[in-house]
Amino acid sequence: MTQKIIDRSALKPLLDAGWEILDGRDAIIKTFKFKSFRHAWAWMSHVALWAEKIDHHPEWSNTYNRVEVLLITHSCDGLSDLDIKLAQEMEMASSF
Repeated sequence: MTQKIIDRSALKPLLDAGWEILDGRDAIIKTFKFKSFRHAWAWMSHVALWAEKIDHHPEWSNTYNRVEVLLITHSCDGLSDLDIKLAQEMEMASSF
């Protein structure tokens, strides 16, 4: 079972980048906006491969050039290091 994160200092750079803590849940959310549907889909494809690699998958939805993402680790019902890693990769990939 994955452990919840206790040291929340890793969240600060993500919050500074536009992630928000979801009210009522120990989860983080963000909406990414891209130039086009094609760019959004390419980003999702990249993130999907990364998610498979670390065996941690986002809750997300795509509408045209926007991708809404919610990250939570269901096995611990809260945020874990896996969420931080995935959010960091999403941030890096969104700058390409």
